[in-house]
Amino acid sequence: MGTAKTTPIVTTSTPKTILVATDFGACAEAALDRALALAPALGAKVYLLHAYVMPVAAFPGGEFAPRAEIAPKVIASVQTSLAEVIAKRKQSGVEIIPLAKEGDPRDTVLATAADLGADLVIVGTHGRRGIVRALLGSVAESIVRTSSVPVMTVHAPDASAAAKAEGRAGTPP
Repeated sequence: MGTAKTTPIVTTSTPKTILVATDFGACAEAALDRALALAPALGAKVYLLHAYVMPVAAFPGGEFAPRAEIAPKVIASVQTSLAEVIAKRKQSGVEIIPLAKEGDPRDTVLATAADLGADLVIVGTHGRRGIVRALLGSVAESIVRTSSVPVMTVHAPDASAAAKAEGRAGTPP
C-alpha cells in the first residue's frame, strides 16, 4: 500500500484589526474610506495612525532649535488633524481609534501593526514613478515590501485619471 500525499490547506483569517496610515492627504483619505467600508463586514476595529518626525532647525555654528519648544505644537496639530478626519466620518458608524506616534513613517507603521496585532494594513499611494519616486521615495512601497501582515494600497479616486493623463494607466505604483 502506498501513502497518499496531502496538500496542505492554506487558510487566512478574517482581519479583525485594521491599521490605516495617514499623512492627511487625498490618498490616505481614500485608504481610510476603504477601511471603513470593509470593517463592518469583517467585524474589525479600525486604527488611524499618523507617524510624524519632529522638525529640527539647525543654525550656523551647530545650534539646534530646542525640540521642547516645537513638540507641543506639532503634537497638538497632529491630534487636531486626526480628530477632524475622524469627525468627517462619524456617520460611518465605525469606531476609529486615533494614534499619533513619533518616528519615521515606514518603521512606525510596521511597529504599530506589530504592537496592535493588526491583521491588515491599509495605506494610500500616489502611484508615482520614475525620477519623482526616486527622489521622494515611497512609504507605501517600503511598507508593502517589509510588512509581515497583508498590506492593501489605495489610490485617491482621481489618481487613476491622473495616471491615464500621464500615460501610465495600468502600471503598478
